[in-house]
Amino acid sequence: MSFRDDIKAGPEADHAENIKSDDPPEGTTKGVHNALLYEAVQESQLGRWSPSAIRIYFAIFVAFCCAVANGYDSSLLAGMLPMEYFQNAFHTGTSGPKVSLIACLYTVGHIVGSPIGAVISDKYGRRWTMFCGCWIVILGMVIVVASKSLAAFAVGRFVLGLGITLSTLAAPAYAMEISPPHWRGRATGLYNCGWFGGSIPAAAVTFGCNYIKNDYSWRIPLILQACGAMVVICSVFFIPESPRFLMANGKEQEALDFLVKYHGGGDRNSKLVALEYAEFKEGISQTGSDKRWWDYRCLVKTRNARWRSAQVIMMGVAGQYSGNGLAYFNTVIYQKLGIKAVTEQLGYNLLYAFISALGALCGAILSDRMPRRKVLVFGTLACAGWLAINAGLQSAMATHAEPVPPALSKGALAAYLLFNFNFMFCYTPLQAVIPAEALETTIRAKGFALLNITTGAMGFLNQFCGPIALGNIGYQYVYVFVAWDVVEAGLWYCFGVEGQGRTLEELEWVYDQPNPVKASLSKQRVVVGPEGGVRAMDDI
Repeated sequence: MSFRDDIKAGPEADHAENIKSDDPPEGTTKGVHNALLYEAVQESQLGRWSPSAIRIYFAIFVAFCCAVANGYDSSLLAGMLPMEYFQNAFHTGTSGPKVSLIACLYTVGHIVGSPIGAVISDKYGRRWTMFCGCWIVILGMVIVVASKSLAAFAVGRFVLGLGITLSTLAAPAYAMEISPPHWRGRATGLYNCGWFGGSIPAAAVTFGCNYIKNDYSWRIPLILQACGAMVVICSVFFIPESPRFLMANGKEQEALDFLVKYHGGGDRNSKLVALEYAEFKEGISQTGSDKRWWDYRCLVKTRNARWRSAQVIMMGVAGQYSGNGLAYFNTVIYQKLGIKAVTEQLGYNLLYAFISALGALCGAILSDRMPRRKVLVFGTLACAGWLAINAGLQSAMATHAEPVPPALSKGALAAYLLFNFNFMFCYTPLQAVIPAEALETTIRAKGFALLNITTGAMGFLNQFCGPIALGNIGYQYVYVFVAWDVVEAGLWYCFGVEGQGRTLEELEWVYDQPNPVKASLSKQRVVVGPEGGVRAMDDI
């Protein structure tokens, strides 16, 4: 019996039969991935601004704040490196091995913290993991602010990376697990936009603090990195625990109460609640590998698991190594484009952050309307195109006799900014959505640990090799990402599984099929009647 058949044995079996019909269709015909879910959503009483919805928004905002500290760091380093007083204190230069050291130790903290975060998340819950991670972020902030040597600063960077990986391992899983199925893409995509809730303030703060003529020019931006963590610490125990974590730990009644209150608008007879609860009981094991902290075989021991892990690894690699890692060294890139003044570089860094946020926000808002797989295939190809234009114009600048026409440098800068808008539109919302959809509840924490290890490894490669490569081969380093983005697009086309329009538990059926990619693209034909009733007709 298939997973779909099993679900129909649940409490919603009666209404599943009622929507089947061999009569000639009357009304609007649609193709949907899951007819039961489509009907339940159409009849849902959960309003966008109902009290239940507002509570969900607040809970997602708390998770959002975990991403703020991570995003803050992305603009922080690029903004501090050219500062006079930072250089007087640590003598790192703007590129080279010292910059690689302080950049990549943050990533090493990510890698080390990932398995620790998985243990805490599976045993104590998503909220406790966010809480612990944010306290470690504050500890790391204290160390870097008090640093008087490069070694102490590097240790603080490691501790920051450790804390941020704990909080960002649990937060996207939490945002995904508490969201109603039809809000999942937007909720998790907007969570990931928390990156820009950190990167824009960091760019603005470093721009302003550059005018301070003492060590507080770099210490103030570091102190403010803890703001998001403080919000989480003060708020996290005022939000509900994930219903999927509750179900996986034998608290079925609490999980059902959550669904009724937050997804059903208080209606225990809601079809959406019945569908989700039946799938929880079917798909979530209370004796799964999440109870064995040391057991990571669950990620590879079955064909189903290997397909799931492949989605996680592909997103971990593509999300870090598609050219976006160049942002850590924006000031170096601006120098190579002829922008020499530190104030002007920091101004462009702020513009970069705003353009990034705009792209990510647009992508997040539209994420539930756009097929994930198509966005990743065509969006990654577009990234390759913008980088190719940027590198080509930089090549023309390098071979042109002095003076270099301003149009070349402006064109290269525009292509770089448009690449970034394109990347953020495609990847920022989906960096959390794709792994969370690919991982079933009992392996989600370990799967996010795998994601963090993968992103950490690629981030280490980015941050260690980036300054050295930019110093030695300059713009030619961009061609590496042009070629790799084309390869990534091919991988997404061949192996990317579409998760749009299905519940998290129904994806178990998709991954059990001989060809999960083909299965994920299958649809059912439904007819929406004149009065809003829904009938499932057949598979398309």
